[in-house]
Amino acid sequence: MSKFPELALAAALATLTATPLLAEKLGIGRPATPDEIAAWDLDVFPDGSNLPAGQGDVWTGEEVFAEYCAACHGDFAEGVDNWPKLAGGADTLADEDPLKTVGSYWPYLSTTFDYVRRSMPFGNAQSMTDDDVYAIVAYILYSNDLVDDDFVLSKETFADVVLPNADGFIVDDRAETELPGFTDRCMADCKPAAVEITTNVVFPGDPNSGTDATPISQAVMGTAPAAVPEAATEPETEAAVEPVAEPPAKPMILDAALVEKGAKVFKKCKACHKVGEGARNGTGPVLNGIWGRTAGSYEGFKYSNVMADAGGGGLTWDAETLAGYLENPRKYLKGNRMSFAGLRKEGDIAAILEYLKSVSQ
Repeated sequence: MSKFPELALAAALATLTATPLLAEKLGIGRPATPDEIAAWDLDVFPDGSNLPAGQGDVWTGEEVFAEYCAACHGDFAEGVDNWPKLAGGADTLADEDPLKTVGSYWPYLSTTFDYVRRSMPFGNAQSMTDDDVYAIVAYILYSNDLVDDDFVLSKETFADVVLPNADGFIVDDRAETELPGFTDRCMADCKPAAVEITTNVVFPGDPNSGTDATPISQAVMGTAPAAVPEAATEPETEAAVEPVAEPPAKPMILDAALVEKGAKVFKKCKACHKVGEGARNGTGPVLNGIWGRTAGSYEGFKYSNVMADAGGGGLTWDAETLAGYLENPRKYLKGNRMSFAGLRKEGDIAAILEYLKSVSQ
């Protein structure tokens, strides 16, 4: 019995009057009009065949996303507080704590478009134009490194985008493959009348088995002591020559307060970049040891041609180069894939430089 009988009664009445027939009979409510139904009939097929007219490019999407979405999802789709992250999480689905985003988990782009169009922005659903929705989805794809920065999403280009987890879902066919096995039960005369014993289990050392027990089996059964192998002797070897240790590198002097502030600023980067023990490449490369590293050189990460060429040309990350890059990544290395717009405050740049220095010790 519910602790709140009045709520239970209200729920029951709502259920009973939900059908048009009962609503008409009881004089409560009215059937929805065709226009009202059409306003919510926004399903998008996985092949995009019933998409609306319109289009949107990545950079327009960045502006629209900043206006409508960034308050909850962050400027770079990295999520704010407990609001969902929309980017990152590549190759984490098998982890104990997977990050499920558009780029790592969602199987169809139509689901992304449909959800944004139907339910966003929060508290003001369906207030955006179809062009705005196209642009936002294009920016989300770019934030997941799935399209280039010149990509334009439209009904014509929609099918060109295949999300990484498109093959990660299967059709639920249990009704055809499993249910019959549970419902088609034998209720009588299910086993043959005669039961035949075909094999007997024989234990080693059993006096009734007619077999000889080996010394090991005797030891296991407790009928004979187990043999103790003789200790192996190792050949004498010459004493190893101790290598001369390199003198340890002189540690960098850090400003603890600035490092702490930099850790907070780094929250803007965490959706794409990881640091610390066990860090792995994500949308962006691991930043452990970034101080003094050649640009585009972290093992296992696929850099843009622009970044790789810059490293090949001698670009190394230090206070000057990192500051210039973080201030405006796209201007500093035009054509690189960094979606971050840059840090506008000199104090934030100084803080994050100190923090990156701390993870490079």
